Amino acid sequence: MSVKTALSSAVVLLAGTVALTACGGSADAAGTPATGGQKTHAAASTPAAAGATHSAPARTASKASATVAAHSDATSTSTSHGAASAHRRSGGGHATSDSWAWTHPCTSRGISVHVVHRSGAASQRVIEVRNLGSDSCGLSYFPLVSIDNSHAANGGTVVKPLIPGGLGGAPAYPVYAGRTAYAVIDLDPSGATTGTVPGMDELNVLANGDHMSNAETLNFSLGSGAHVKKPKLGLYRSTVADAVTSMRSADTQS
Repeated sequence: MSVKTALSSAVVLLAGTVALTACGGSADAAGTPATGGQKTHAAASTPAAAGATHSAPARTASKASATVAAHSDATSTSTSHGAASAHRRSGGGHATSDSWAWTHPCTSRGISVHVVHRSGAASQRVIEVRNLGSDSCGLSYFPLVSIDNSHAANGGTVVKPLIPGGLGGAPAYPVYAGRTAYAVIDLDPSGATTGTVPGMDELNVLANGDHMSNAETLNFSLGSGAHVKKPKLGLYRSTVADAVTSMRSADTQS
């Protein structure tokens, strides 16, 4: 082989290698556009290395998001379940329901009854009826009240108070769970010290006259020297002040 021929062959081989290299570069640019996309995204926000790291675990991030969502759903379900439990513990939503109270009378087992002096009014007593249950319950419009001499045979003389007239409306007075109803009685609205009924020392209270038996009447001492003359009793109210206002309107014999 001549030198000229050898050189020509070398040139041909070199040209082929260059051509193949050029083709390989073009295939890489056209065949992997995603790599270029990652770099473009990284250039817009973070350095290229950070961009590659951000892009690579994309599906893992989606799984993490799904896990968080599932956890949120579980939390929501748990909260709802807890709310439902609290709802049941509070009487199934009847703790502050008037309609429930109208059809579920207060019983002696579910209430407490106290009688106290009204501050600044010597002749007045406040009857406090507290609902100890988890549901609302209904009382009669006013307690059944009488005053007598605890030492007299068969009770002796019994005095009943005047009450407000013209009553009507809802079938019962609702007392919400944990709340107290107040009724005020004035033993001697006139403030007289003469003409009073002698020996009156006991206040008898039946908190729910519409649904309790006479055997559930409670007796409270008035102490000696109580003046009783044409007493007045008001309706149950949610505050003592409102109960006093109701008492002052009493004009009908109970």
